Amino acid sequence: MNPVSISVLTICGIAELPEQSSRTVTHVLSLLDPDWPEIETFRSFGDHHRVTMRFNDVIEPLAGKSPPTHAHVADILRFGSDLAASRGERSEGHLLVHCHMGVSRSTAAMLSLLAQTYPAEPEDRLFARLRAIRPQAWPNSLMIGYADDLLGRGGRLSAALRRHYGHQIKADPHFVDWMTRLGRAREIDMAVDPSEIDPAQRTA
Repeated sequence: MNPVSISVLTICGIAELPEQSSRTVTHVLSLLDPDWPEIETFRSFGDHHRVTMRFNDVIEPLAGKSPPTHAHVADILRFGSDLAASRGERSEGHLLVHCHMGVSRSTAAMLSLLAQTYPAEPEDRLFARLRAIRPQAWPNSLMIGYADDLLGRGGRLSAALRRHYGHQIKADPHFVDWMTRLGRAREIDMAVDPSEIDPAQRTA
């Protein structure tokens, strides 16, 4: 994410945060359940700027759950805009995006920030970047749909997400059982063969 002077990008879950405390993290985006307590681990981090957003990792309306909204993703992109605007204040930086497991909300947020930072980047390459950062990435489809709309990608992000899901299932078939148990079977149904990626969008 060099356009915003961020040289290191990290995605992780809450359990992995202690491993990050010895690193020079300059910016943190925390995506937590609404009732989750404040995370004490950040007391051991050095000086950093942190923004916390609270919503559940669901893709369907469920009683007692707060799904991600269009406004949440707009706030994530606003975080990205603020990060870009502050690039003159630093020569480099380390952005850490985390949720509970570092698999769904955080990877959707990072993909949205990458798509915002690289507006001309083909969508499948953005997902390849995401997998390089977090190989187990399974972005929340609702969040990606909102990012697609807000960034004017014309449905291309959502189409690439379907190919990403197909790639992930081929790489690790356990995703099928895992996401089905989490009530995310609709995303399994969305998956398409990654060979449908446009050759012009493939990475080297």
